[in-house]
Amino acid sequence: MKTLTTLCVLAALLAACGNQPPQPDWKANAGSALGAYSDAYLKGDSAIAATEFARARSEVASTGRPDLVAHAELVACATRVASLEFDDCPRFAALAQDATPAERAYASYLGGQWQGLDVALLPEQHRAVAQGKGTLAAIADPLARLVAAGVLMRTERITPPDIAVATDTASGQGWRRPLLVWLGISLKRAQAAGDSDGAARLQRRIDIASAP
Repeated sequence: MKTLTTLCVLAALLAACGNQPPQPDWKANAGSALGAYSDAYLKGDSAIAATEFARARSEVASTGRPDLVAHAELVACATRVASLEFDDCPRFAALAQDATPAERAYASYLGGQWQGLDVALLPEQHRAVAQGKGTLAAIADPLARLVAAGVLMRTERITPPDIAVATDTASGQGWRRPLLVWLGISLKRAQAAGDSDGAARLQRRIDIASAP
């Protein structure tokens, strides 16, 4: 699993074919729509994100398999965590009984419910985070890195270097939604420390990123 190991989904939907029979259209369509959803959401394009997610959910729902719909809802939940928007993944929770143990573990990880969590069930890039080892910078995939940053923020384990890594990641990808939140966090820290020059610089970045 690759990007959707991070999000617990895409690898399953986009399984390679090789000499195997052609994959059903819904798999490619759902995988494409989920990727477009995450990118649009992180960029702050809410209308496009809603349209793409509805398309992805419709494609997986056409199979009549609640486990696949649960996959899609977990992607949406992880994308919100990457944007520092925290909830209890209610739409995934409604389908959790049909999800795999690994997906339920990932949902618990996203929710900051780490007590009794079987870390071995998590996507590989998140295991060190859940164990309090490693750094965000060691996570190669930008989306996985931001998901992990969101989880660390939610569990109050975030450090100043982590904030810098998360900010640089969002900026480098052009993901406006999480970028503005991380810049806002850094701005408050600079103001609390009496760093007027740093606060002014951060405010200029916020003004640029938030402009239409």
